[in-house]
Amino acid sequence: MLRVEPLGFSRRDRARFLDVEFALNRRDPLWVPPLRFDRMRMFDPKTNALFRHTDIAHFVAVRGGRDVGRIAAVSNPRHREIHGEHVGFFGFLEAGDDAEVLNALLDAAADRARAAGATALRGPLSYDINGVVGALVEPFDAPPRILMPYNRPALPGLLEAAGFRPAKDVVAWDKPNTILPPRLARIAERIGRREGIRIRSVRMSHFAEEVEIVRRLYNSAWEKNWGFLPLTDAEIDDLARDLKPVIDPELVYFAEVEGKPVGFALALPDLNEALRGHRSGRLFPIGIFRLLFRRRWITYARIFALGVAPEFRNRGLEVLLYAEMGVRTSRLGYAGVECGWILEDNDAMNKGIAAAGATITRRYRIYDRPL
Repeated sequence: MLRVEPLGFSRRDRARFLDVEFALNRRDPLWVPPLRFDRMRMFDPKTNALFRHTDIAHFVAVRGGRDVGRIAAVSNPRHREIHGEHVGFFGFLEAGDDAEVLNALLDAAADRARAAGATALRGPLSYDINGVVGALVEPFDAPPRILMPYNRPALPGLLEAAGFRPAKDVVAWDKPNTILPPRLARIAERIGRREGIRIRSVRMSHFAEEVEIVRRLYNSAWEKNWGFLPLTDAEIDDLARDLKPVIDPELVYFAEVEGKPVGFALALPDLNEALRGHRSGRLFPIGIFRLLFRRRWITYARIFALGVAPEFRNRGLEVLLYAEMGVRTSRLGYAGVECGWILEDNDAMNKGIAAAGATITRRYRIYDRPL
């Protein structure tokens, strides 16, 4: 007999929700275990600012006394206010390849969304568009980069069999060789001279001020994007807290014109390369030493966020920012860079990445089901 149980947010319930992912994926060689302390903090209303304005519920599927799946159901009033549509969201979905489990979990999320007045259920998003987005639809031949989704190949088909249809695709671009094509280097140099652009690295000694600049640029650059929700001050503070230990200051920089920031780029070393072999997800008692040792051999970076002020769009600044990332990652010895995720129909951003010599290598899909 299969049943779906709601969970609270006590330490025990959060650990139970997290443990489902480890139980279902530990034998999958492409799955990258999350850091347990990081996920426990994300699931905690006391330490995740998103809970302040978002209704979030966790559910687990239980069969024969064993947890066999999980899902988060999310209702975000800000999405309704900004985009004029009333949808519920689901995320952190784990069901293996079991259609019965998946359908029961999705029905629980749908019931929750319907009770809140939603007319559709959308996902997977964890917990919103600013988190890990979409279900991987192709290819299934490599582990994900840092803070990118991974799921088994069966999931897209299972979602469509459950009545979901594609709502939006996002893509990831890959540039395995960070050396810039000479033509692109010349174009980037011309753009910089023409616009009077100066590039500077993040100042870690003024970290709070730099975070505020990122927040302003990020929210203004992305405000017209499909499904976008501006980050609140508290949310950007949470994000900065989580990313600060991972950041390489050389991979975070601003484009300025007459001292005013008009664009930024933020790339992260692909910590998943180190985490992949750390199957417990625990840092103690000796996990931290193993992780630090493996981090020395990280070969890739991922462009996590990039934004250009609206008044500087379509003037080549995107190309300049990507070109600068190529210069910096090459100097630091990275073998390549992943750029993503990017909305498939974001032409300006995608053209800039293509000009840098990258190719689309992974595709992710967000699904909708009417309620």
